[in-house]
Amino acid sequence: MSTAESAAGRPPMEAADWETVQAGPEFQELRHRLRSVVFPITGGFLAWYLVYVLMCSYAPAFMAIKLAGNVNVGLVFGLLQFVSTFGITTWYVRYANRRLDPLAGALRDELEGDRA
Repeated sequence: MSTAESAAGRPPMEAADWETVQAGPEFQELRHRLRSVVFPITGGFLAWYLVYVLMCSYAPAFMAIKLAGNVNVGLVFGLLQFVSTFGITTWYVRYANRRLDPLAGALRDELEGDRA
């Protein structure tokens, strides 16, 4: 198979096809849905991480408060970074499966249907 053919044996899409799809309302809706979620979530997580770093740097006495045994506030905040990361990932996968993937699949099917 040459590099000019896709895995399905079809010729690659033309640039005009991509430009037409990008200009279409379906693609614009997909992009809006993605950006309206990704940017706020990313900003929120980065702010949460920045708070953690700043608290470690500028409030070490607060972060050293023991909660139970050798577990202190800093350790709990650090572990919550992991919890929040997994929580955001799980939520995003569900969101993408429900709101993004159907629209992206419809666009892909439309494009591949035109090429078949």
